[in-house]
Amino acid sequence: MSEESKRREALIYHAKPTPGKIKVVPTKKYASQRDLSLAYSPGVAAPCLEIEKDKETAYKYTAKGNLVAVISNGTAVLGLGNIGPEASKPVMEGKGLLFKIFADIDVFDIEVGTENVDEFIQTVKMIAPTFGGINLEDIKAPEAFEIERRLKEELDIPVMHDDQHGTAIISAAALLNAVELAGKKLDQVKIVISGAGAAAISCSRLYQACGAKRENMVMLDSKGVIRNDRDSLTSEKAEFATHRKIDTLDEAMKDADVFIGLSMANIVSPEMLLAMAKNPIVFAMANPDPEIKYDIAVATRKDIIMATGRSDHPNQVNNVLGFPFIFRGALDVRATKINEAMKMAAVKALAKLAKEPVPEQVNVAYGETRLTFGKDYIIPKPFDPRLIAEVPPAVAKAAMESGVAKHPIKDWNKYKDALLERLGSDNKLVRLLLNRAKLNPKRVVFAEADQLDVLKAAQIVYEEGIAHPILLGRKETIESLMAEIDFDADISIIDPKTEEENERKNKYAKVYWEQRKRRGVTYYSAQRLMRERNYFAAMMVNEGDADALISGYSRNYPTVVKPMLELIGMINGVTRAATTNLMMTKRGPLFLSDTSINIDPSAKDLAKIAQMTSKVIKMFGLDPVLAMVSYSNFGSSDNEKSSKIREAVSYLHRHYPDMNVDGELQTDFALNDDMLRERFPFSKLVGKKVNALIFPNLDSANITYKLLKELNEADSIGPIMMGMKKPVHILQLGASVDEIVNMTAIAVIDAQHKEKWELENAARK
Repeated sequence: MSEESKRREALIYHAKPTPGKIKVVPTKKYASQRDLSLAYSPGVAAPCLEIEKDKETAYKYTAKGNLVAVISNGTAVLGLGNIGPEASKPVMEGKGLLFKIFADIDVFDIEVGTENVDEFIQTVKMIAPTFGGINLEDIKAPEAFEIERRLKEELDIPVMHDDQHGTAIISAAALLNAVELAGKKLDQVKIVISGAGAAAISCSRLYQACGAKRENMVMLDSKGVIRNDRDSLTSEKAEFATHRKIDTLDEAMKDADVFIGLSMANIVSPEMLLAMAKNPIVFAMANPDPEIKYDIAVATRKDIIMATGRSDHPNQVNNVLGFPFIFRGALDVRATKINEAMKMAAVKALAKLAKEPVPEQVNVAYGETRLTFGKDYIIPKPFDPRLIAEVPPAVAKAAMESGVAKHPIKDWNKYKDALLERLGSDNKLVRLLLNRAKLNPKRVVFAEADQLDVLKAAQIVYEEGIAHPILLGRKETIESLMAEIDFDADISIIDPKTEEENERKNKYAKVYWEQRKRRGVTYYSAQRLMRERNYFAAMMVNEGDADALISGYSRNYPTVVKPMLELIGMINGVTRAATTNLMMTKRGPLFLSDTSINIDPSAKDLAKIAQMTSKVIKMFGLDPVLAMVSYSNFGSSDNEKSSKIREAVSYLHRHYPDMNVDGELQTDFALNDDMLRERFPFSKLVGKKVNALIFPNLDSANITYKLLKELNEADSIGPIMMGMKKPVHILQLGASVDEIVNMTAIAVIDAQHKEKWELENAARK
């Protein structure tokens, strides 16, 4: 994609369908006149008067306790510089989005139209009563130091300038672990810091707090080494001025143990790395391009421990590991500030988490067999679901112990459970899914690539590295549409109806005929069928010319399923294919089966559908907890519809006793553990969070998933085909571009999974 196309895509993303990235959503009922009279006049007077008596009750009656202001004047925005407050707003909205999806914190972004320090501080102080915390963002140094210092002194709510402290906290955690792995002592290592802005100063101060010695640090700015004999140093630079008589980065790197890069791309050479001490630690954190490329660094020094700011290399120093969880802990104890003890607690919690066994969900997301503490894993991954249960409690405890917590937590287990519940409302699983696919992209044939939305999805998966698309359809149409959307790539385009594909069509037809000649298929009819894109695409996958298949956008489901069942077939032991839909609900991911194929499955079919659904859930790195749902509960009805579910559950309990499955259950009991525990304490599902519902028939499953999708705006991924020998996945008619992209990622992961299974089978033989 050209730079102009990327620019246009970004503009469309921010403008459509609604301008911006965040909005305000009511948290109370407002349907009736009674609701409105409670929400506003006259009912609103009651909480107002309570707050007048005691300002602290604002946390009880308003959103203040979960509301953070992201405030900037636009003087140091990302790599764009001083672009002004209005131009900084998209970034501030983006920061608000990250607060919400990682820690369920609400945000108002505030852009202040002044570069005067006193005016900025006064503005923030005047609006502070609205908020539970203040996140300062993208304010240039040295003004940022004074602004944060004064606001921390003059306000009684948490204030943090993330540009200063976020990178410091994450990199300090990484540094503690890296020094340990290198077999060195933090108070003895020689550290070179390239950069002297807000982040570099804050990093250096926090490293000192962790045990590093100031006399062992050398800091550089754009003029070279900051020496104590240089004139006109700011107080912050003077704090880290060295007495050593050196001027350049080359000189500073000799025998250095640690390099911290917060400056600009490609300023570190292989020769500089070779001059460093044994087991060098290099954190090249300039974005998007580090001070030295990762591949060059690890090729130059086999003993290097390296981190960058990039997600495509090990050890990403990403501020999202810090600020959402630090503010979460601070808000939850109503801390009056974010102090050094709280920052240090976050550092230690992150460092400790990297040493603990990694959940399978994280291993799956990053395509690792087993992530373990070592030189390529010194800090947790941003998608690690444990972050919200580990970092906020550590920060909250530090706030309590340091005397800045107004609302101490008494039940830590209950608090951790509440934190984990906050994870349910976002789409982390989708991000994990896309990330997993990118690690080992596969060849995916798009059987309807001459449809604009399908082609747009193919463009996205190509440009994002999710898959290698093969485009099937009318070549002239595809090329015309590619030009229209600026999809300029050297990609295979195949039109099965053209003469140039005759050789391949004849090959496929012969294979198909050999398979089905005793079932009424003639060689002529096989040739004719190979002109049909779904038959042709299925044969591509069957014959190894593609790894996976996506179809169904423009044709009804049964029409597309038929060739897949005929040509691809099912895994040994599976007699009926089935589908599951992954719904991203407010309570977390929920799989619904069977949504597309089996109209009225038998008890045996239901048991097999449950088993296949369980395997799909495990493919996502989750522990399956399945409820077999009905209109009845545990034998309350003798109707044959309920009886077959009891029979399926009985079969699963006998033959798969370790499987977390139970029923028959009404859906509300399956999803509400308190109700289940009270009425049916004997159920295997008590105390577990159900993440899959197995329905008695196609009607109920299909209707439920479409209701959730349309009425609750729950994102849907699926239908995911289960039981097929090869990765073939069929879209719902008229699927959106995002749905096609997500299904492509599923197809890639399915291909990865089947490839791994085949290799393991071959090894066993």
